[in-house]
Amino acid sequence: MPPIIADWFAQQGWQPFAFQHEVWNAYLAGESGLIHCATGSGKTLAACLGPVIEWLHENPDFTVVGSPIKIGRKSRQIGRLQPSDTTPPLTVLWVTPMRALAADTVESIQKPLTQLGMPWTVGLRTGDTPTAARAKQNKRMPTALVTTPESLCLMLSQPDAQATLSTVRCIVVDEWHELLGSKRGVQVELALARLRHWNTNLKVWGLSATLGNLEQARDVMLAQKPGRLVAGVQNKQVIIDTLIPADTHKFPWAGHLGLVMAEEVAAQLDACFDMERTDAGTALIFTNTRSQAEIWYQALLAIRPMWSGELALHHGSLDKSVRKYVEDGLKLGILRAVVATSSLDLGVDFSPVGRVLQIGSPKGVARLLQRAGRSGHAPGQVSRISCVPSHAFEFIEAAAARVAANARQIESRRLIDAPLDVLVQHLVTLALGDGFIPVDVYPEIKTTYAYRNLTPTQWQWALDFITRGGDALQAYPEYRKVEIDAGIYVVRDTTIARRHRM
Repeated sequence: MPPIIADWFAQQGWQPFAFQHEVWNAYLAGESGLIHCATGSGKTLAACLGPVIEWLHENPDFTVVGSPIKIGRKSRQIGRLQPSDTTPPLTVLWVTPMRALAADTVESIQKPLTQLGMPWTVGLRTGDTPTAARAKQNKRMPTALVTTPESLCLMLSQPDAQATLSTVRCIVVDEWHELLGSKRGVQVELALARLRHWNTNLKVWGLSATLGNLEQARDVMLAQKPGRLVAGVQNKQVIIDTLIPADTHKFPWAGHLGLVMAEEVAAQLDACFDMERTDAGTALIFTNTRSQAEIWYQALLAIRPMWSGELALHHGSLDKSVRKYVEDGLKLGILRAVVATSSLDLGVDFSPVGRVLQIGSPKGVARLLQRAGRSGHAPGQVSRISCVPSHAFEFIEAAAARVAANARQIESRRLIDAPLDVLVQHLVTLALGDGFIPVDVYPEIKTTYAYRNLTPTQWQWALDFITRGGDALQAYPEYRKVEIDAGIYVVRDTTIARRHRM
C-alpha cells in the first residue's frame, strides 16, 4: 500500500482490514472477483482504492508537497502533480442498482480522492442526471463514473460508445446480490460482455452483503472465468426483535397494512423525536409497497401531528427533489424518521440511523439483514431491526427469519436462463451504437452465464424479431426496428431510436 494511502487511513483513525489488502493486491495482479462482506464494513474502499493505488504506481511524480490542510481535527499535506499532468480519462465504471445509492456512492468515492489531492474527477449518470450535465460528460468523461444498469445500456446505444468506454480499466458492480437472479442482472451481464469485448484486460469486481450462492454469483459476474472470492467482515452483530401488541386477542389473522400496530410503532419512535433523551436518533420504517408507505406515513402523522416536518416519506415514484431532500435530511440529522420502501434499503450510508422497523413480512432473510444494516452502518457498530407483524401468522414468519438470520442461513438467488426479451433489447441497443454483425456478436453473447446455452435457433429467432417482428408481428412496420446494411445490423429510424432509448 502506497505511503500516501496509509497516511490517509491514519488521518481517519482507521486501519485497513485484511480483506481490503487482499482485494488491492488481487486487483494489482490483474484479477477480478466478488467481495462478500457485512453491510457497512468497508466494501466501497476495498473496491475503489485498487484503481487508485494502480494509478499511484504508474505516476511516481505524484508527491506530497505544499502546505497542510485540515481534515477533521487533524492536518496533513495533500498530493500534487506536475502542472503538465491532466485529469485521467474514464478509468472506473461503478454500476449500482439504485439512484439513491448512486448519489451516496459518489460522495464515498470523492471523499478520499479530494483529501488525497488526487487529480481524479467523479461523476454521476442516472435517470436523474440533468441533460446539461450529461452533455458535459459526453465532451469529457470523469475519471470515475457512477451509473445504473439502464444508464449504462443507454451509453452503449450511442454511436461513440466504444471510444467513450474503451479506456475503462475497472468495473465495480455494487449490491450484486440485488441484481443477481433478475433481468436487470442479465442486462448487466450483457453490458459486461460488450465492455470485455472492447477491453480484454478489463477487471470486474462485484460487491455483495447478503447472499447464499456465492460461488455461483461470482461465476455469473465473471462470465465463468477464474476469479477471487473475498470474504470480508462477517461477524457484524445484528439484533432482530419483534413488536408485540398489548392485546394479542384482538390482533387480525389476515391483512397486509398492519395499521393495528400504528400506536406501538409511534411509541417506539418517540425516543427518536425526543432530543433530550440519550437514545435519541433517527429511524427508518420500511414497508413492502409504495401504497403501504403512503398509508403508514399518513397514519403516523395522524397519531403524532407534532412530527410534521420531522417525519418524511421516500419511494421511487416521488420527484427527484423530494427524494434528495429526504436523503440529505437523514444524513444531516434534520429528519427524525422516514417511511420508505426498498428505495432506501441498499447500501446508502445514513450513519445517524439508530433504529429500523420492518412493517409486515420481510419477504426473506437477505432483505431483513439488508434493511437491518441501514442502522449501525459502520465497522464495529451494532445493527438493529424490529419486525412489526401486520397479522398473526407473521409472528411465526418473523421468528423463523430471526432464527435463520442468526444462523446465517441466507437464501440463494435463482438465476434466469436465457431471457429472450432482454436479448432482443440488447441487440437493438447494439444496433443503435456502431451496429453489429451477428457472426461476431453471437460468441460474445454466449460468454455470459445467462446465455451460455443459447442455441442457434434461439439466436435466429432474436434476429428475426428485431428485423421483421418475427412470425407473429411481421405485419406491423413498427416492429421492424433493425435494418441490415451490407451485413451490418443498424437502426436508421430516428423515431425507433428515440423510443428505444426512452
